[in-house]
Formats: sequence, C-alpha cells, structure tokens
Amino acid sequence: MNGIIYLNYSGIIYTVLLLFCFFGKKRINNEEQKIYGYLIFAALLELATGVITSFLIYYDYNELLNQTITKIYLLSMNIWMFFFACYNYAITHTDKKGILKYIMIILVIVSSLAIVTFPLELHNINGNLSASGIGLYVEYIASSIFILICLYLCFRNRKKINKKFIPLLIFLVLGTICFLIQIIFPELFLIVPLEVFVTSVMYHTIENPDVKMIEQLNIAREDADKANQAKSDFLSSMSHEIRTPLNAIVGFSQALEEEDLPESARDEVSDIISASESLLEIVNGILDISKIEANKLDIINDEYNFRKLFHDLVMLTKARMGEDSKLDFQFSMDESIPGVLYGDHARVKQVILNLLTNAVKYTKEGYLKFRVDSVIKDDICRLIISVEDSGIGIKQENINKLFSKFERLGVEKEITIEGTGLGLAITKKLVDLMNGKIVVQSVYGRGSKFTIALDQKIVLGKEDVKEETPQELRIIDCSSKKILIVDDNNVNLKVAMRLLRDYKINIETSDSGFDCLNKIKQGNTYDLILMDDMMPKMSGTETFHKLKEDSSFNTPVVILTANAITGMKEKYLSEGFNDYLAKPIDKLALNEVIIKFLEQK
Repeated sequence: MNGIIYLNYSGIIYTVLLLFCFFGKKRINNEEQKIYGYLIFAALLELATGVITSFLIYYDYNELLNQTITKIYLLSMNIWMFFFACYNYAITHTDKKGILKYIMIILVIVSSLAIVTFPLELHNINGNLSASGIGLYVEYIASSIFILICLYLCFRNRKKINKKFIPLLIFLVLGTICFLIQIIFPELFLIVPLEVFVTSVMYHTIENPDVKMIEQLNIAREDADKANQAKSDFLSSMSHEIRTPLNAIVGFSQALEEEDLPESARDEVSDIISASESLLEIVNGILDISKIEANKLDIINDEYNFRKLFHDLVMLTKARMGEDSKLDFQFSMDESIPGVLYGDHARVKQVILNLLTNAVKYTKEGYLKFRVDSVIKDDICRLIISVEDSGIGIKQENINKLFSKFERLGVEKEITIEGTGLGLAITKKLVDLMNGKIVVQSVYGRGSKFTIALDQKIVLGKEDVKEETPQELRIIDCSSKKILIVDDNNVNLKVAMRLLRDYKINIETSDSGFDCLNKIKQGNTYDLILMDDMMPKMSGTETFHKLKEDSSFNTPVVILTANAITGMKEKYLSEGFNDYLAKPIDKLALNEVIIKFLEQK
C-alpha cells in the first residue's frame, strides 16, 4: 500500500480524536455547532470507507462488495459537501424565505439516490482505486452546485466577511487545485484529506466549543453593558422627570412656611413637605439600588468631620420624630473619636440615617438609642454604630429576609406604615461596599438593635480640629449682585426666584442655552449663573463649554439639575462647573452657594 493510505490512517485517528474533543466539551446549542458535529461524522465516514475500499482493491475482493463500499464513500463525500454548504448557509442568514435551503435538501436527496442507483466502474491502477461512471459524475456535479451555492452566499455577504468564512475560502482555493489534480490523476486520494483538513481548521478557529463559549460570554457581556447603559440613561431621565415637579412642590412649600399663615394651613404645608421628602426618599432609594445592582455605585472617600455628621443625624432624627413624639430619644458619641476621618461621609450618613428612620417609623412609643463608640488602632478608627429601639421587633424567621429588596417585615402589626422596604437593602449593600459589617438583634414585639462596624482612616486627632457651629441659614444682602438663572421649565424658574427673594438679588432668567449665549454675547455681565443641564437642543453642559470658549468669560457657573443620581456631582465638577445644586433645591445648600460666590470679600 502507498503513502496515501497511511495518510488516511492518520486522518482517521486524528478525526476520532477531534470527535472526542468536540463532543466531550460543553457546547453552545446552536445551529452552527450542530452542523459542525455532522461534518465531523461525515469526514470520519469518508476516511473509513476510503481506506476499506483500498483494502478491498488491494486484496481483490468481489466486485459487488467493492461497488457497495465505493458508493458509501461517494455518498459520504456528497453528505459532507451538503453539510458544508448548510454551515455557510447558517452563518450568513441571507435567505429569509428558505429557498436555498430547500434547493440543497432536494439536491442532496436526488444526487444520493443517483449515486446509489447508477453503477460504477472500478479500476485498480498500481494498487490505487479509480472509479468512473454516472454515479461519480453525479457526485461531482452535486459538489460543484454546493460550491456555487457557497460562492453565492459569500458574494452576498462580501461586506461582512469575517473569520467564519476562512474555511470556505481555504476549501474553494485548495479544493479547486485538488479537483483538477484528481481529474488528471484519478487514482490519487486528495479530496477527502482536504475535507478533513478543512474540518480541522474549523475546529481550531471558529467551532471550538471553548471559543464559542467565550464568544457567547462576550456577546452576553456586551448586551449586559448596553442594558446597563440603557438603565443608567433611564435612571437619569426618571430622576429628572420626578425631581422637576418635586422641585416645585418642595420649593413653594418651603416658601409658604415662611409666610404668615393660619396655624391649620401651616400644618398642611408641613405635611406637604413631609410627603415630598418621603417621595424623594423613595426615588433616591430606587436610584441607589439600581446603581448598586449595575455595579456603578462608587464609594467616594474624602476627609470629613464625624462630630458634625453625628450632630446632623441627631437633628434630622428629631425633625423626623416631630414635636409631638412620645419617643425618648437618647444619643451619645465616644469623645475619643478623632476630629477628621477619611471615608465616604455621604454613604456613612445614609446608612445611619436609614437605620434611625426605620427605628422612628416602627417605634410609636418607648425609646430610641443612638450610640457611636470607637476602637482606635494605629491610623484606623473603627466606628461601632448602634441604633436600638423598643419598637415592634422582627420575627426570628424573618431576620434573614431583612436585607432583601421590597421586604417590609412586621407590617401585619402596622399596616399604615409607609415605605418600599428598600432602605435596609441599600444599607446592607453600602456597608458591604465600605468593607463594614452589620449585625441585627431583635425580639419580636419588644424591639430591635442594629450594629454597624466601619473602619475609617484617621486624618486629624480631636485636639487638632476646631468645633464647628451647626449650619444655619444666613441671609446676606445681595442687592448689588446680578445673577442669571437658565432653565427651560418655567415653574423651576419661579421656584428659584422665590427661594432667592430674601437675598434681594437682581435676577434675570433664560429659557434655553441659546438665549443664555446670546445674553452673554450682547455684553450682559453677571456675578453668578445657575444653569440647568437637561434642556432641549442644547444642554447646560454644552452651553457651559461654549461659554468657556471665550477666554474672557470668568463668571462662576453652578449646575442646578434634577439629574441627581450617584456620581453626578463629581461628573459635573470634572466638566468644570464651579459647584453643584440638586433639585429639589435645598435651602441650606443654596445658601452655601450664595455665600460662597456673592458675599463681599
């Protein structure tokens, strides 16, 4: 036997190994991988029947057996070509009506029947098999049509040629060469080794199950990134759409509080503000939990005064309790806590406030204890924060559900309690993000105790920091100052003007970025610009950058926006804005901005 036979022995061994490698791995269950599996079986059948036929010719077995094995060999070639064309059909997806698919199925059935039906003439040329006859020519014609179909598919998708077409191009080039050689030397055994080679190339380039799995993971990741981006865009839009009317409600309500109103009306205004704050709390909770789930909520560390933060929390809790509260609110702080710590003070404040708010919500009478202790080691201060109440408590079987989203436990006792159940879920996730721990102890019907441990880096000791006086509203006279408020929403303009009324500022308004630019180009000068961002046609950020194109422009610009999701302040400051105000406008925050930019130095 000659070297061709030994080549096919090697091909059989290699194809069997390929078969085990392919089917032994976890695969993507799609059409391409299924067809490729059939290609491997067809290639193995070609090799096996080719070798068997050569044996029969070599040992001069009877004619009928030789004819049968040779026809099986031609059938396997025909089937391989059919599946190869089907593979190219699957990766192009150009034939929406499925006409080509039916043509290929009819062609493989008709040609296979012809190969089986028509006789073959077999020749032994120096120990090599050579065949002739109608069945062989039918197989050649069918293979040529399958190749033409592949060429058509390739031409139709010439603009989207990618690595999946590599096996097709290899087969078309080398196949043409081998086909011409085999016509001249019919005893050579070249087409089948070529088909096995192409099958092998497909495995090592595009149909390796591991590669396909990685491709699917990459596609899934890209889809997830797109979904997260769409989610972020939706959250920004939702924040803007909800906060804009809230800005009007809170702003005008705060203004009404300062008016000389009947006592009953003042109570109703106070209720409006309280309801608005509750709605804003829900909105912020939904935005935060969505950001956390999208892994886009960052912990932003900075230096802060914990004593001031503690005082703010006490004041906020007292305000939440109200003047008529029956709660005995007890609070204490370890005097050894350093003056300046390094951490995300906004998130520390948020998690503690969530616990205090929950305690007030679920405790109608009795006590509420808020205590902060510390353990100092080297340059780390471990804050031990505990919030204990004598409220309704939590059943033991429900403690594990406590930090799940939208779980409100104990509502069977207090069905009038408002809320979404997001507060504790956010608290747990934020504590985890800050590498802290949270522990719950509760006796149903007798109260609960939440304890948080957070490590914060020490910046300055207590003795190095001057005690800060509590922040209060300080109205200054700005009658000599002039500001421009840019906002496309007329109600928002009215709110801002009303909140600024007591400062006696000269106010101009603008309803678009274009109008703002025109005012500046016309020579109008201002001491401060409050700029909305989410405006049609030209955003506040775009307007700001166009203003900065003029090197002589040095007016401070503060972004005033309802786009208040986590991280937006840092984003706007990085754009170059001088400061950031979120809607609904907080009077104290607005007061800070006015003093910062308009107070006489």
